[in-house]
Amino acid sequence: MSGLFEFLFKYRPVLYQEGDFSFLSPWPLTAAALVAAALAVPAVLTYLRARGKSSRADRWVLGVLRGAAFALLFFIVMQPGLVLTSVVPQRNFLAVLVDDSRSMTIDDRDGSSRAEKAAGLLDPESGLVDALGEEFTLRYFRFSSRPGRIEEPGALTFDGSQTRIGDALSYARDELQGVPLSGIVVLSDGGDNSDEAIGEALLPLRAASVPVFTVGLGDEEMEADVQATRADMPERALAGTSTIVNVIVEATGYAGRDVPIIVEDMGTIVATEVVTLPPDGQPLVTPVAITLETPGTRELTFRIPGQEGERVLENNVLHAVVQVRDRTEKILYFEGEPRYEVAFMLRAVRTDENLQVVLLQRTAENKFFRRNLDDPLELVEGFPTTREDLYRYRALILGSVEASFFTHGQLEMLADFVSERGGTLLMLGGRRAFSEGGYKGTPLEDVLPVVLDEPANTTPTERIAYLKVAPTPAGANHPATRIEGSAEQSAIRWDSLPPVSTTNIVTGLKPGATELLEGTVVMGGQGEAANRVVMAYQRYGRGRSMVLAVQDVWLWQMHHTVPLEDQSHETFWRQLLRWMIAETPDPVGAAPARESVEAGEPVTLEATVLDEGFVEVNGARVTARITAPTGDEQELPMEWSVAEDGRYTASFTPGMDGIYEVSVDAGRDTVSLGTGLTGVRVAPGTGEFRDPRQRRGLLERIAEETGGRYYTPETADLLPEDLQFTGGGVTVTEERDLWDMPILFLLLAGLLGAEWGYRRKRGLA
Repeated sequence: MSGLFEFLFKYRPVLYQEGDFSFLSPWPLTAAALVAAALAVPAVLTYLRARGKSSRADRWVLGVLRGAAFALLFFIVMQPGLVLTSVVPQRNFLAVLVDDSRSMTIDDRDGSSRAEKAAGLLDPESGLVDALGEEFTLRYFRFSSRPGRIEEPGALTFDGSQTRIGDALSYARDELQGVPLSGIVVLSDGGDNSDEAIGEALLPLRAASVPVFTVGLGDEEMEADVQATRADMPERALAGTSTIVNVIVEATGYAGRDVPIIVEDMGTIVATEVVTLPPDGQPLVTPVAITLETPGTRELTFRIPGQEGERVLENNVLHAVVQVRDRTEKILYFEGEPRYEVAFMLRAVRTDENLQVVLLQRTAENKFFRRNLDDPLELVEGFPTTREDLYRYRALILGSVEASFFTHGQLEMLADFVSERGGTLLMLGGRRAFSEGGYKGTPLEDVLPVVLDEPANTTPTERIAYLKVAPTPAGANHPATRIEGSAEQSAIRWDSLPPVSTTNIVTGLKPGATELLEGTVVMGGQGEAANRVVMAYQRYGRGRSMVLAVQDVWLWQMHHTVPLEDQSHETFWRQLLRWMIAETPDPVGAAPARESVEAGEPVTLEATVLDEGFVEVNGARVTARITAPTGDEQELPMEWSVAEDGRYTASFTPGMDGIYEVSVDAGRDTVSLGTGLTGVRVAPGTGEFRDPRQRRGLLERIAEETGGRYYTPETADLLPEDLQFTGGGVTVTEERDLWDMPILFLLLAGLLGAEWGYRRKRGLA
């Protein structure tokens, strides 16, 4: 289409967009128009007044055709032209920016890589470079993670780990700030993966009238590709805990194909999940169950084998670093009355060396039974009355105990245990729990994930209902409720368990809460809702709150329909308690700003330091001990960030690939505040291969917002001419004739031919 336009109108559309139309004839336009009218009007009137065989309509048609021919001749005689502003040859500079990142090594469907296309366009012997060199002084720049100046395109290595187009544009503008800059040419696939908004880099270019001309490299669509996009792996895990990791997979060209997701722990396969790839453009969220047994800093790899016809395999793999802890975690279980649930729950987790459930059970007024203590004086005065005593536990279970047992200060402390300490609170069903226990209107009402209605004026016996429990869609693949190997097997196991009872009417969820187990009333509960909330949770501040609104899950072990070898009850409690403490923070926490970097890249370590009451500590003595893959250690003092309480930072630069283990020790005076563990993976990054198609939309936006244009490798030969008339710098004004455009002569011939043809058809002289 562009070629046809140029044939008819003599020049390409860009010249008409950039130029101003004008008549170049030395004659005044008004005088020339009067002379033309004086000649044309009598000729037209002669047609209109002619007599003979012609009708009035014939005379009007012939008059209009002859008048149009006269007008066209007048337009040609006035010498129409374009007034253009063009750059002065060899008086201006042109910046050429080339993407030097790894994504440029991707092969396109024609078999050549993007890097090869860029090298071909910038070959000194190519016509493009010669044409640009005739008009401009060229300056070459490379860009990936950081931009830099190069003498010639041969210095490109295409091994950068990031694409930062905005930084490259700003760098080139600053480098050439003191010279007349006509424009910037960018050769890239547009795969910008920086965190900065590109618009901030375009504003100064637009203000300085520096256009950016982009040349897009790479296929705009990948006809066959599988990509592992993200794996939601927690930062910490307790050894032996079953963890559900949601892996997001995207695919093009393989809809309906079954592929395995293979999970490896430091090279050892720990799980395999077969999934069916979704239709093109639809992400698939796949829950994968894994259990990590080996403590320490572990590197997990999520891998999908390469498929036939797939050109990019680097995006089939994801990596994650997780801290696997082999230690005993303390949970406080406060029960307000003797009941079977206590004994069976403690029996279910007694063989788990990583769980210590400390029991405080009220046996009479101001009398308590204590079990699983570290110290004979632990909880000797009953339920904790200070935050320091309560915050030593990582989770808290409240059984059938009424709200009036606690002071208002203790109720506020329970809420703070979740929101400030970051612990998990689980409220069990019972005759003294939820609304029936008087918790409506207390600080715990906001914490719980369910709506507390006004208590019913009935007895527990009248309220009792038996529920058949089943997992919700969210609970089918949740680590706390997936009690069998797969989601399907788990659902079958849940269906085999007997009903359990509740005396609490819990039906409403709060916005943002997640229901994991639901119950259908199979007996009792007259006049009440047929469906009840059995288990749900929500995030609240730093921590989480949960409800398990039934009172006798021990029936899942002791009911006569449950086989002796069935371990559903034990599995449920172990997984639930492990999940409850999985994300509970320590007083000293450590994490890198980025968990994966490349050798030679600086790593920023961040630590948060809290005291035993989980209040931020400033001015503490904080030291990071870094262990390299070789076993060599170095210590770094961490400095307090004055801008944020309790926050400390330090930086180091890893020199080799592998896992760097980091231990952060914090103390104040002679008191140790704790230790935080984290790790950093050092390896070549694969971010450049995520979504490997050309990002044409971004490249077009850069060009459009700065007054430039977008090109493909096939149309890049038009760049020199476009730059001549759209670039800035030192310019001159020139005029180009339009009177000899082929379209004008074709129109004139068409008008005369139409007049002759009409005469012939009508039989006129």
